[in-house]
Amino acid sequence: MSYADRWLLPDGVEEILPAEAERIEQLRRRLLNLYHRWGYDLVIPPMVEFTESLLIGLGRDIDLLTFKVTDQLTGRSMGIRADITPQTARMDAHSLKRRGPNRLCYAGHVLHTLPRSPLATRTPIQVGVELYGEAGLDADIEVISLLLETLGVAELPHLHLELGHVGIYRALAEQAGLAAGQEETLFELLQRKATTEIAAWVNDNVSDGELAALFLALPALAGDSTVFERAQQLFAAGSAELQAALDELSGVADAVQRRYPGVDFYFDLSELRGYHYHTGLVFAAYAPGLGNAIATGGRYDHIGEVFGRGRPATGFAADLIALNRLRAPEAAERAGIYAEASDDAGQWRAIQQLRDSGERVVCGLSGQALQCDESKCDRHLVLEGGEYVVRPFADPDEAEPR
Repeated sequence: MSYADRWLLPDGVEEILPAEAERIEQLRRRLLNLYHRWGYDLVIPPMVEFTESLLIGLGRDIDLLTFKVTDQLTGRSMGIRADITPQTARMDAHSLKRRGPNRLCYAGHVLHTLPRSPLATRTPIQVGVELYGEAGLDADIEVISLLLETLGVAELPHLHLELGHVGIYRALAEQAGLAAGQEETLFELLQRKATTEIAAWVNDNVSDGELAALFLALPALAGDSTVFERAQQLFAAGSAELQAALDELSGVADAVQRRYPGVDFYFDLSELRGYHYHTGLVFAAYAPGLGNAIATGGRYDHIGEVFGRGRPATGFAADLIALNRLRAPEAAERAGIYAEASDDAGQWRAIQQLRDSGERVVCGLSGQALQCDESKCDRHLVLEGGEYVVRPFADPDEAEPR
């Protein structure tokens, strides 16, 4: 590697410089305060865990995203977390062991082997909440409400919320008696909305004409609330599990719509995001100008079983970096105060009082000239009449301490 290349970062791995870092940190604090007000307890999981606990429960997708390393103490395989959800599930099952509902929140870096989309970072800061121990729709409604509150705190533009339910596809697959391999193949086709291939596959694999028609109709069951009317007609003779999934989706949508009437809802009954571990309602939030979801979530009731304590669970996660970059520009931050290098105890007391009041104070170093643009100072601390007072720089280009 040449000298000139040593500063380069791997593709998809980025550093965050002061101006953006400050905005991200302020947003992180506001979001964690929001979650605290809703009763969610902050947890800080480790960056690495043994793969036996880190990779179970979320299917092969998370396995492919996870970097593996060898623990030099034990020789066992460890993973650098690519998702914080399984870590909170382990905490709920083994570390906390609460009997009733358990509300947890988090904010921390994760690392992906590959970017999830062409322009995505491989080092997002994942922020989110998880609610364990409640199987009722109240939990789903609370989590989706908190997701919308999260996007409100981030002051994002007009929002679109997509809702689906993996139970619809699972019920149809079970009713058709699909084998695991068949179910997986059709799942892949539905994810791509490959209608021609779906039609060919259904024709070859589903002999029941009525069920074949239902599978063929799934990709088209997307749009506004009129989707439910079409689905109820199509699935009138469907199984009890299918009807229950439709009722859950409709009930949650109605409740959230009453709370947040300004949100645009989009329903997709063939949406199977997280199909390998989600068990019920799934949802995603979109904002204008970004093709990928800015937050995703859903119900994943069985994840705790791999830790020996199966509990109902629902939650969401968002990329804090992406949230920040979608926000409207903020007003310029108030600049700081420059204090020349001095051994005067009176000046030190004045500096500390200013800092305690919330001011940014940059102390000069001996023999060092002030660079206003680098120190972000538009005022300085001066001694007048035996007291230290704050005065604006007479000239924005004034940089030399007097």
